[in-house]
Amino acid sequence: MAEFTTLEHENLNSVVYGALCDALMQGRFQPGDRLKIRDLAEQFGTSVTPIRDAILRLANDEAITFRSPRDIRIAGLSENRYREIRAIRVRLEGLAAETAAQVATSADIQAMEQILLENEAAIKDGDRLKGTQLNQAFHFMLPQIAGLPVLTTILRRLWLQMGPHISDAYLAGGRAMIDHHYPVVEALKRHDPTAASMAIVDDILLGGKPILDRIGGGSSDAQPSA
Repeated sequence: MAEFTTLEHENLNSVVYGALCDALMQGRFQPGDRLKIRDLAEQFGTSVTPIRDAILRLANDEAITFRSPRDIRIAGLSENRYREIRAIRVRLEGLAAETAAQVATSADIQAMEQILLENEAAIKDGDRLKGTQLNQAFHFMLPQIAGLPVLTTILRRLWLQMGPHISDAYLAGGRAMIDHHYPVVEALKRHDPTAASMAIVDDILLGGKPILDRIGGGSSDAQPSA
């Protein structure tokens, strides 16, 4: 279960919602994990009201399943829903990579290489949580470099649903979860938009195969496609 620090902020509803969103995108929860409102309130140091409001917003985002006030869980994904999200990510993250390749600075590339370096260490140590956090950071660096804040907002909604499933498959995925990141960085170094887009698409399709295997459709996906 993810842990949170006590909050001191006037707008607690937004802060709690944002913190839970980050936890979902970074893989700090896994599919089926149960959320307990009172436990979360205690961790955040708030009343149950901002927690309940955040939970309702996340249910509206389709990131959690609100079965009852006592049964709130991280949502699962059907194979069809996963494939739909994957197809959208291919288009949007491909655009982010293509645009980033046109404007990436040496500092941007160094930042991405640092993420890769730390991710290698996380994989070597079998640190699922750190690895999934770094994976999310790598992907979101692309629209950040590209200067596409609207695209980032759209991707956040998708990653609320994807984060727990990436986390669930991360250790089983092994090198597949990081190997396809290197061609992305190389394409940025060359300022090659087409190669950058193709590389991130390969990462989503090929690197994402362990996720599809966990969901249950990997056997029918020998030739990945959007």
